[in-house]
Amino acid sequence: MGIKQYKPTSAGRRAGMVSDFADCTHPRENRPEKSLLSPLKKTGGRNHHGITTSRFRGGGHKRMYRKIDFKRKRDGVEAIVLRVEYDPCRSARIALLQYPPDEKYDNTKSYILAPNGLKAGDKVVSGESDAIEPRVGNCMPLWKIPTGMAVHNVEMMPGKGGQICRSAGCSATLSAREKDWAQLTMPSGEIRRVSSKCRATIGSVSNPEHMNISIGKAGRMRWKGRKPHNRGTSQNPVDHPMGGGEGRTAGGRDPCSPRGVLAKGGKTRKKRKPGNSAILRRRPSGPFQKST
Repeated sequence: MGIKQYKPTSAGRRAGMVSDFADCTHPRENRPEKSLLSPLKKTGGRNHHGITTSRFRGGGHKRMYRKIDFKRKRDGVEAIVLRVEYDPCRSARIALLQYPPDEKYDNTKSYILAPNGLKAGDKVVSGESDAIEPRVGNCMPLWKIPTGMAVHNVEMMPGKGGQICRSAGCSATLSAREKDWAQLTMPSGEIRRVSSKCRATIGSVSNPEHMNISIGKAGRMRWKGRKPHNRGTSQNPVDHPMGGGEGRTAGGRDPCSPRGVLAKGGKTRKKRKPGNSAILRRRPSGPFQKST
């Protein structure tokens, strides 16, 4: 996978970058699997009352949601990778799997997050059997995975489905195991423990160059459904606590939201949030924080 740059024929082309989609299998010829698509309704940042709850949202290209199998429950059944596709709803690539016909499951095809290096024709399998090897794309419980390996799509509770390390290029390291717990080192540097019965997929998520892509122009963000973000100091006092004044001002108070909630310097994690006790070491903060 690489990044494609165009000749600077305009200001937007000069700075813009796109993926070359070299890791996708014939992206112009293959269409997504219709049985695994569902409509994706736009909200424009409004709730069911029509009140804006998320600012600067609206517009954007039409999309269909690809149903991803985050649980990988078909144990012991070997699946063939038909193709690797682009997914407009996430930064990672997705892989279409073909399972042999089974009486228990109606669908013989499913989408998974494509690990880095997985290509069409490869075979993947999930389960706890001793015959399953810890290869890229295979899904197994953490107590079966050798320590030191990179994993992604990790469950936080057994059977709930993968929730950790699902974005492009991310992976966690299985650093240790103790009794019924496994210790994971996150991309942020945080060390967390989860149950050894939780499942994870071997390898790192595909499309690692996603973080290096430059958008290049404002219109490209509008294609994503992101509208211009207006500073509080540029607004009127009726719209924002930091607005108003003659000319450009510093706001006259600490940075805050339109409702007066302080915006900088405060911690956002809830003190009594379930799962906080599973964090063994917090992620580093400040300018030297480890990038993902």
